[in-house]
Amino acid sequence: DHIETAQLALAQLPSHLRRGRQTLIRTDSAGGTHAFLDWLSKPGRWLSYSVGMTITDAIHQAVLKIPKKAWTPAYDAEGTERPGAWVAEITDMPDLSSWPKGMRLIVRKERPHPGAQLRFTDLDGNRLTCFATNTKGGQLADLELRHRRRARCEDRIRGARATGLRNLPLHDTAQNRIWLEIISLALDLLAWMPMLALTGDARRWEPKKLRLRLFSAAAQLVNTGRRRWLRLPARWPWTAVISHAIVRLHALPNPG
Repeated sequence: DHIETAQLALAQLPSHLRRGRQTLIRTDSAGGTHAFLDWLSKPGRWLSYSVGMTITDAIHQAVLKIPKKAWTPAYDAEGTERPGAWVAEITDMPDLSSWPKGMRLIVRKERPHPGAQLRFTDLDGNRLTCFATNTKGGQLADLELRHRRRARCEDRIRGARATGLRNLPLHDTAQNRIWLEIISLALDLLAWMPMLALTGDARRWEPKKLRLRLFSAAAQLVNTGRRRWLRLPARWPWTAVISHAIVRLHALPNPG
C-alpha cells in the first residue's frame, strides 16, 4: 500500500521534475522490490533513487567475500568519519541481472549500540544494512549518509501524530476522511512554512513547540489609515521570529 501511494504521488509530479535527475526518491526496505524499482527506472522518468534492501542470503554471502581493505569509514550526521562504522560496494558480487540496469548495491556494517539485538544476517557482531541506488559516482560514505538521512521522515510521522493522527476522532468513515484531508493540509503547511519563513534553530522546531511559541502568540488586527496592521506583543519572547518570518514570506517571488 505504501509503494502504491508513493507511485501515485510521483505520477503527480510536474513533468519537468520527472525528466530531471534532481528528483531523488528514498525509501526503506519496503521499496526494495522489483516492481517498484522497475517502475522508477522506466524510460523517460529520469528519477534517482536510494532504497533500502533486505539482507538476503545472496547479499550476505557477498558481504562475507568483501576484503577488509575494501571497507571505508562511514560518516556521521555532520559528515565526519564515524568510529565503528564502515561502508563497501558489492554491485559486482551478487547476480543483479534481473534488476534495473545501473543499480548499485552498497552495504554498511556498524558496531551495534549497547543492548541492541543482532540478526542472523549480521556479520561478526556488526549490524548490516544495505541499500540500492542508481547514482553514478560519488563517495560511498556520502551516498550512504544521503540515504540514511531519509530517516527524518520519522520526525514527520511523529509530528503527524501530534497534529491529529494519533486517532480518528469522528464516527463515520466519510467524516474521518475529511479529518485526514484537513490534517494533510496542516502537515503540508508545517513542512513548507519552516523552510520558507524560518531560519536557524526555529526550522527544527516540532509542531508542539511551534504551537506554543508562534501559533498561540496573542496579537491584534488593527485598522488605521485605511490599512490593516497586525500588532504583536513586544514582550512575547518570539515576536522577532514571527516578524522575521512575515518579512521572508513577503519577499518570496509571486508564483503568478
